[in-house]
Amino acid sequence: MVEPAESTDSRHLPPLDRRGFLRSAALATAGPVLLATPTPARGIGSRGAVARLLEVPSGRRDDGWIRRALQIAVELELATIPPYLCAWWSVKDRSSEPARLIEGIIGDEMYHMGLACNLLVAVGGTPRIADAVPPYPGPLPGGVRGELTVYLCGLTKEYVREVLMGIETPEDPLARQAATGPATIGAFYAALLSAFHDVRPALSTGRQLARRIGADTLSPVTCLADVERSIETIKEQGEGTSASPEAPFSNDAPAHYYAFGEIYHERRLRKADGAWEFSGAVVPFPDARPMGVVPAGGWPSPSTEVAQLLGEFDETFTSVLDGLQGAWAGGDPGALDAAVGAMRALEKPALALMDIPLPGATGTYGPQFRPLPR
Repeated sequence: MVEPAESTDSRHLPPLDRRGFLRSAALATAGPVLLATPTPARGIGSRGAVARLLEVPSGRRDDGWIRRALQIAVELELATIPPYLCAWWSVKDRSSEPARLIEGIIGDEMYHMGLACNLLVAVGGTPRIADAVPPYPGPLPGGVRGELTVYLCGLTKEYVREVLMGIETPEDPLARQAATGPATIGAFYAALLSAFHDVRPALSTGRQLARRIGADTLSPVTCLADVERSIETIKEQGEGTSASPEAPFSNDAPAHYYAFGEIYHERRLRKADGAWEFSGAVVPFPDARPMGVVPAGGWPSPSTEVAQLLGEFDETFTSVLDGLQGAWAGGDPGALDAAVGAMRALEKPALALMDIPLPGATGTYGPQFRPLPR
């Protein structure tokens, strides 16, 4: 759970230091197309779990409520990593601006997952990671953005709009939905922070981990101020941002939704006449390997070569999940290091799959992120 592995066709780039700072409602008009083909979740957090948590009156949200919410947070952050990795791996020129943007976002999401794991451990829970990966295609864990179907594919404009921007749509545009609509990620994290303030649970540093992840450094949570910083970082960097465009951060890189918007619109985000718009410097859309959409249940009737690569990838992915599970179950840095090594090994079979054409169809194979049965 660290910075994404460096490919043999890439040169080293410093991780992007990004902080969310935008919530322009006008930009939401260029938002994602939402698909409506829900699939039963393989992850622990069942569909609708977030909505049910939010229905609990604030006075009844206790330590157990916080632990349940944090487990879903772990699943949410984990669920974003496979689609982002597929998009990143498919880009041929890793020195391109779109590749840099996606690489930075992957680092952020890994960091967010680490924050959620440390928070859960701090309140006496144990993150369940090994069996928490949702099926693709399918909804996000817990029922947030319930109208969105997340699938795996190589980088195309359609994929950026439908999936990458769909996952990261900021809180404000989502908050305009009717009260009976799907729960939002921003509302979920706001309720979680409010519960910490109300309950003020005891915080333990046992089994928490410290490590540099992407552009950020994961540190143990020791006090309520640390909890606030952790949750606000997740919201600011990604889908739940509520900061204004003028918020002072150390870097002008946009929050995730708008970074993906720059890739989609092929223009940098800039402020013109008091409004934020994608009309800045050109961001050319990159040449990408044409990985097809992984169908429900995985690739059907693969050849021997494809089956071997899929098996290699899924076996390695399973070891990544097991390593992460063990790392926070026992506060074991060695298990985390093992997971890091396994994660870096995912790229080789992924790229090999992306070089094999699909039979009778356009495009190529790609990883399907299906953990092996235990």
